[in-house]
Amino acid sequence: MKTGIIQQANTSDREANIARLEKSIRSCAQQGAQLVVLQELHNDLYFCQTENPACFDMAEPVPGPSTERFGRLAGELGIVLTLSLFEKRSPGLYHNTAVVLEKDGSIAGTYRKMHIPDDPAYYEKFYFTPGDTGFKPIATSVGNLGVLVCWDQWFPEAARLMALQGADCLIYPTAIGWESSDAADEQQRQLDAWRTIQRGHAIANGLPVITVNRIGHEPDLSGHTGGIHFWGNSFVAGPQGELLSELPDNEEAVKVIDIDFTHSESVRRWWPFLRDRRIDAFEGLTKRFLA
Repeated sequence: MKTGIIQQANTSDREANIARLEKSIRSCAQQGAQLVVLQELHNDLYFCQTENPACFDMAEPVPGPSTERFGRLAGELGIVLTLSLFEKRSPGLYHNTAVVLEKDGSIAGTYRKMHIPDDPAYYEKFYFTPGDTGFKPIATSVGNLGVLVCWDQWFPEAARLMALQGADCLIYPTAIGWESSDAADEQQRQLDAWRTIQRGHAIANGLPVITVNRIGHEPDLSGHTGGIHFWGNSFVAGPQGELLSELPDNEEAVKVIDIDFTHSESVRRWWPFLRDRRIDAFEGLTKRFLA
């Protein structure tokens, strides 16, 4: 399956951000992409660097303006499209929500981000309620998409549950980068860990992984930090963790990658991790801590 990934630097001009995304989506479709994946919260700047009640005005319902606009584009181009939106579910209830659009423009399904960080420059708990959709793949015309979001990528349980429910691939829309005070050696450790954990999900589950991160520097409007430099490095890994493609760390990029979903079956025969799981001994995983 030909898959397009779009790594973009955003500005405060929402309309300009969306217009550039639309141009890149068209480019992917022209190159034969059947699936296109966008980065986390792709319409705007990453507003979670500060706790600002006014930012809730940026949220929208699902279905809503973005699903309608991108839905028309998906229908026109005949592609499956993965969005990442700030969802207003009801007054006072907001989610970080991935939406998958079918090639006719309809909504194939949604996933609400389950793991919500609360770290300096990533104050997401102020904005987002943890999801309640569970770890269920979204069925589409191109396959069953195991869509997760950013902080979810550090949790092997989420990837495993998607795999156990028939996901053909794992998809991670992402917004992650270096805070201004991070030393160079610490930056490298963080980036290496981020790559390694996700390639590990591919290996442990015998599935391709598609990760799309944003790029560029975004200021901390509170002035408490120097802002975040999003590290890009969007990538696609195969079911043995092999890198099929990786985008740069310092510039926008659009790439279409051919992913062989059927290869997962062969890999799982060679490395039968699902066969050899000791499900009779895993009950402790549902506990907060064991000592």
